Amino acid sequence: MSDRPATGSGPLDLNQLRTFLAVHRAGSFTAAAHLLGLSQSTVTAQIRALEQRLGRELFERRARGVSPLPYADDLAARLAGPLDRLAGLADGRGGGAPEPVHLAGPAEFLGTVLLAELAPLVAQGVQLRVTGGLTDPLLAELRAGQHDLVVATRRPRGRTLLAEPLADEEFVLVAAPVWAERLAGRELPDALAEAPLLSYAEDLPIARRYWRHVFDRRLHARAAVTVPDLRALLSAATAGAGWSVLPGYLCRAELASGALRLLHEPADPPINTAYLVRRPAGSANPHVALVREHLLAAARTWG
Repeated sequence: MSDRPATGSGPLDLNQLRTFLAVHRAGSFTAAAHLLGLSQSTVTAQIRALEQRLGRELFERRARGVSPLPYADDLAARLAGPLDRLAGLADGRGGGAPEPVHLAGPAEFLGTVLLAELAPLVAQGVQLRVTGGLTDPLLAELRAGQHDLVVATRRPRGRTLLAEPLADEEFVLVAAPVWAERLAGRELPDALAEAPLLSYAEDLPIARRYWRHVFDRRLHARAAVTVPDLRALLSAATAGAGWSVLPGYLCRAELASGALRLLHEPADPPINTAYLVRRPAGSANPHVALVREHLLAAARTWG
């Protein structure tokens, strides 16, 4: 099916749009049919009809369920708010506000990127309860029902959780200008042995990964400063305490202003994928789906 504009004329069918949103949220035709009280054949027929009407495919069919294509994420983000409000009016929930959405993930990524993306939803009445932390305990808490959505730095194993790629974070080797000038013309990475290393943890997880990926060697060093807060490392590096390896999104402004400088620009920098994770059963709170759909749509625009 081609990626061309809608082939029909007039308004889209409301029932088809509701079915589409249910499939997008549930991740399968079968689960959507159960939620809607329809047969699977009816759901399949409505999605096919909507795809024909739009002139493009909405989902990639897989062995287990379906995966939304980029246009489907954008469409779901536009439809979710109006359809949820319409459903609330129809079943008498129009006057009651949904419960807060419990979102968890790395504090730096949530605070630097995601909360800014979600600001329009908050202005429209969505309430958020945000928790920072490490991936493994947050995924355990998600399984236990303590969170609605978790941003994870790795894809969870097994079938108890559903994960969708959200963002790729690129790691960069940086230091303040004073150190960049001292190291100018020196051979990396050996020259860095003479400068203080600022690390997230004693075992140097981010720096070690950079060394393996970029320099194809093990990093043998001891940190001058360890602090389990990437924003604190950014502050220390900007102040001239030493060099560090940080996510590019975190120090974009400092690099643009010259407060930090890149010490190395590899052709193939190390990248880590962040995933948006949820329980397969979904949530009765429509704002959970609204937040998820908004983030997935926004992620398509991130460079």
